[in-house]
Amino acid sequence: MDEKEFYETTENSNENESLIKVTGMYKDWFLDYASYVILERAVPAIADGLKPVQRRILHSMKDLDDGRYNKVANIVGHTMQYHPHGDASIADAMVQIGQKDLLIDMQGNWGNILTGDRAAASRYIEARLSKFALEVVYSPKVTDWQLSYDGRKNEPVHLPVKFPLLLAQGAEGIAVGLSTKILPHNFNELLQASVAYLKGKKFDLYPDFQTGGIIDVQNYNDGIRGGKVRVRAKISVRDKNTLVIHEIPYSTTTSSLIDSILKANDKGKIKIKKIEDNTAAEVEILVHLPNGISPDKTIDALYAFTACESSISPLGCIIIDNKPKFIGVSEMLKISTDTTVSTLKKELEYRLQELENQWHYASLERIFIENKVYRLIEEEETWEGVLKAIDDGIKPHIGHLKRPVIEEDLVRLTEIRIKRISKFDIDKAQQRIEALEEDIAAVKHNLDHLIDFAIDYFNQLKKDYGKGRERKSEIRTFDDVDAKKVVVRNLKLYVNRAEGFVGTSLRKDEYVCDCADIDDLIVFTKSGKIQVVKVDSKVFVEKDIIHVAVFKKKDTRTIYNAIYKDGKLGTSYIKRFAVTGVTRDKMYDITQGKTGSHLLYFSANPNGEAETVTVVLRNTGQVKKLKWELDFADLQIKGRGVKGNIVSKHNVLKVELKEKGVSTLKPRRIWFDETVLKLNLDERGRLLGAFRGEDKLLIINAKGESRTVIPQMELHFDQVPEILERWVNNKPITAVYYDPEKARYFIKRFLIENENKEDNFVKESGELIYVGTEWRPVLEIEFVKPRGADPLPNKVINVEEFISVKGYKAMGNQLSDKKIKSIRLKESLPYEVEAEEAIEEIEVNQPEALEEGDAPQTKLDF
Repeated sequence: MDEKEFYETTENSNENESLIKVTGMYKDWFLDYASYVILERAVPAIADGLKPVQRRILHSMKDLDDGRYNKVANIVGHTMQYHPHGDASIADAMVQIGQKDLLIDMQGNWGNILTGDRAAASRYIEARLSKFALEVVYSPKVTDWQLSYDGRKNEPVHLPVKFPLLLAQGAEGIAVGLSTKILPHNFNELLQASVAYLKGKKFDLYPDFQTGGIIDVQNYNDGIRGGKVRVRAKISVRDKNTLVIHEIPYSTTTSSLIDSILKANDKGKIKIKKIEDNTAAEVEILVHLPNGISPDKTIDALYAFTACESSISPLGCIIIDNKPKFIGVSEMLKISTDTTVSTLKKELEYRLQELENQWHYASLERIFIENKVYRLIEEEETWEGVLKAIDDGIKPHIGHLKRPVIEEDLVRLTEIRIKRISKFDIDKAQQRIEALEEDIAAVKHNLDHLIDFAIDYFNQLKKDYGKGRERKSEIRTFDDVDAKKVVVRNLKLYVNRAEGFVGTSLRKDEYVCDCADIDDLIVFTKSGKIQVVKVDSKVFVEKDIIHVAVFKKKDTRTIYNAIYKDGKLGTSYIKRFAVTGVTRDKMYDITQGKTGSHLLYFSANPNGEAETVTVVLRNTGQVKKLKWELDFADLQIKGRGVKGNIVSKHNVLKVELKEKGVSTLKPRRIWFDETVLKLNLDERGRLLGAFRGEDKLLIINAKGESRTVIPQMELHFDQVPEILERWVNNKPITAVYYDPEKARYFIKRFLIENENKEDNFVKESGELIYVGTEWRPVLEIEFVKPRGADPLPNKVINVEEFISVKGYKAMGNQLSDKKIKSIRLKESLPYEVEAEEAIEEIEVNQPEALEEGDAPQTKLDF
């Protein structure tokens, strides 16, 4: 059939049918579909914190619950009576609930959230409801019910969850037009926050992840859209060639983490030797480093270039009254807590109704039997007569009842067996009624003091189930990692000075240094030009390059010394300056920019060294003094744009280096920020002192491990060290430790013997009690009070007289065999420290003036 015949046939067959437009229908269908995905698939309800599939799984597990484990495949099949979707989606959702380790008691291989291993097939694994779920999630008598999708079963509209379950488990889902990402929070902290809210106190909530790690919650913003949580792996230094990753960031696995590290190594961002994954119940990834690679720098590089650090953006979207709403986690907790209080009230009211009904019937039963009303029905021949006889018989005795007697009550009295009447005990009946009255009074008291009852309920949950649910993610403030400072420089930089090219592909030309592809280069030319360019295979700057190096932004310690001629026949000037920030690819002048200006002398000094030079003038017969010396130390360090001081108005023949100088910069003042556990130069935290280039930092931790290091800002600390200060090589260290093998306390004094090695001055089984670095300390020792005896007097020891300085391996002198409660420094005796040679302190000044069109010195605008 051709196309024409087809259309003729179609028209004939449909000539009696009307034309239907589908445009509006499609519009309605899409809206219905979007609403369905939002409400029934992706977004949890605030009422119980569950998505529909999760709610139906838990309802099915309650249906099947008999205290024993059920095959997950069986639970999945049962859930399909309520959930109109495939078994795979139900099984996956159930595994996710189980891996939260809160509602489901699991048996078998349920996968591993650390390694990313999947769970075994549902026919091989089993599950049952946890005790916590049975107590908190279910309460059929106060549950609202609805028909299932096919009308054959009843299912809960919402489960009466009496706990902020949504915040404890977290939730993530993508719907049509919106998504949600609610991060999990700590079990105990949620209960504490609920109690605080009920007491009218403020509370703060921060995420807590099962994988642990370190989190920075400065920008969490209560989990509202636009917030951010930075998550890092917990990494420690085992030795100078080995790093250990103990905990991993949320949403990563050991496999994905290792892959990211290997990719960074392949790209040359970091340098590692090999990786070992020893993860079992806990994470342990060993990162082996080649010789000569700094472990502290590598840790920062792992954070900068791998999945060891990630950023998570929460988005608090939940269903309230069948509509999606965006709210913060504090508001979610308040709504959840209010819902819990409301559910507890319903349960108490239902319980009160049950108790009052029991009391009412128990009282009627006693009246019926005690007053022998049952004998009045012996002569009655009709059912109505029986009921009337009972009603007439109990009327004189029902004045104390709390509600009227109805026909149902009379019918129940007729159902009492003769055996029960014959064995009726009035005293026991009265005791039961009194017990019911006590229970009724207790329930009424709880209803009258509902908030106090709810607070007790939350506290009891914490007591019963909070053990072992302590916070796993450590909250800490992060310092930003400067990728340029920690990247491995795996490229070689070359320069063709005459032609003016720099790059990594000029292998036949002069080698300059190692660099990385993310570095910037600073280039100086003979004509007095400066330009900052990106590392590339080949870049042209200007002919006659005299200096090229890796550029460090905001570097105030690298000082450039220059003498230049202003114009072809102009005056010569001398200047010292730092280049702290420029615009990339823009050309700047060291000179005043006149035609013919050029450099007569130039040097770059990484520590602000100031040399002495000899200036030689051209002999024209008009100048008496043709040669003299200039010391750059006599000049102040100023900005790049300053003119400088006059050297001579006459023609300079040459400038020669006479003597190299020392640094004229003052020692760096270094601080330690205990919040982020990092060194800094920004006056944050505790001042450690002023450090010269050769000075080292003394670090002693609580394990009795000591080392001296150059104070680099990349240094990492797992915890606040016991001692962290500028190292003085002849200053003795005093330590008191407990030896469990000898059951004695010992004291020792020693000096650091190996500058470049970590030493342990306390044996592995020992416990460090006190460590200090005072020259002449006096210690006061407080002892633990002996059982059944008077307290021991405090002991004061002049350490200098008690023990002399020995080697760090020495055991030391026995201090006491009595149990020590505490040791404190009572005083430090006077000691005259040799005066250190003063260093001329010259401040690095900001530029006094910027040339027209120059960028501000503190800004590097790329």
